[in-house]
Amino acid sequence: MLLTRLRSDIEGKRVLLLGFGREGRALCRRILQVGGFSALGIADANPVSDTPEQARLHIGADYQDAMREYEIVYKSPGIVLTDGHKPEQLDCRVTSLTELFLSAYRDRCIGITGTKGKSTTSSLLYHVLQTAGVPSVLGGNIGIPTADLYDSITPETVIVLEIGVHQLEYNHVSPKTAVFLNLYEEHLDHYGTFEYYAYCKENIYRNQQAGDLLICGQEGLPEPGDCRAQVMRLRMDDPEADVTLLHGDTVCFQGQTLRLPDDMALTGVHNRYNCAAVYALAKRLGVSDQDFLRGVRDFHPLPHRLSPVGTYHGIRWYDDSISTACETCIQALNSLPDTDTVLIGGMDRGISYQPLLDYLVLSPVRHIILMSDSGKRIYKEAPDALLPRLSYAADLPAAVKLAKQLTEKGKICLLSPAAASYNVYQNFEKRGEHFQQLAKE
Repeated sequence: MLLTRLRSDIEGKRVLLLGFGREGRALCRRILQVGGFSALGIADANPVSDTPEQARLHIGADYQDAMREYEIVYKSPGIVLTDGHKPEQLDCRVTSLTELFLSAYRDRCIGITGTKGKSTTSSLLYHVLQTAGVPSVLGGNIGIPTADLYDSITPETVIVLEIGVHQLEYNHVSPKTAVFLNLYEEHLDHYGTFEYYAYCKENIYRNQQAGDLLICGQEGLPEPGDCRAQVMRLRMDDPEADVTLLHGDTVCFQGQTLRLPDDMALTGVHNRYNCAAVYALAKRLGVSDQDFLRGVRDFHPLPHRLSPVGTYHGIRWYDDSISTACETCIQALNSLPDTDTVLIGGMDRGISYQPLLDYLVLSPVRHIILMSDSGKRIYKEAPDALLPRLSYAADLPAAVKLAKQLTEKGKICLLSPAAASYNVYQNFEKRGEHFQQLAKE
């Protein structure tokens, strides 16, 4: 079905791949497989390798100018279209691999988004379905391009997709089943305003149809009339909600309740909140409570998401490098009450840190080590009452060194930066790996 749709889209057209990373390469292989295009181009700001002979290359700072020479442009996630290159300013059609995939398989897709928690929720749902013997695949923003899922899909397959905001920005097709976990300030360096960031996130449901389903947290809840799907409210400690987590340990779905196992590896009330969404989806797919509990108990948290590193120098170290927003840092600190030192800071994307500062004033955490660009700004904006507990370190190595001196033995040192990593590291994974290495040294 995917290849048929792709062939129909590109038949006789001049096709451009804007960005040639993992997703661009996966789509390129499918384009070459189906053929039918009149021309193929690859545009990227940086040099690329392993390109097909028939592709014309557009490399360098002006690579987006190539869009004017093509009829259909497949944009890779994360590429910011500059002035003069927005879809409304060009004659070409700007689309994506995500839109192509949803056009072919939307009726079988469970699309999961949210500022935070989407990777864990998607992975956990897939694990529960596998445990229950439900044919399923996992892909999307989690790192598996949807073009590579094609050979694994049968008529019975449930498709679990993690969908990030970069994949939603210019997307005009919504999955039949959508989950919108939460919405916080994030990626303002890319989207400019929180309002536009939220608008792009809302594409998860904007094009849903009657008979579709949206499970939605409070922050992303659509206004009446803005969503044609059935809307189920996802809440914390709300017995009236369709889907809820009660008392931090009991998931509920339309009157059905189930206590989560005490020995589950997932840490934190926010992860149990994600379990509530997974429980609702699993029950709709016919998964028994027994299989759900087996899946939850056997599931291991993804790396760099409130992950225990180990005890070194008498200190218990936790890696939450995935944290790039105030709310995720707050959740991490709430989940680990033994935290004596927290490391905060990274790339400054312009988000407001006031909610985190308000929380830290009342928090019992004794040592708050601020780092890098956003750390400088947080220090300047901190109220006087917080200053005695603040320290500043230029970078992560200096912060960890200071943490080893300050943290009480037997207590926790937590990396939960509430900021992106791109000013120093390739991604949050690299930052987390460096943190773990520094903690062990």
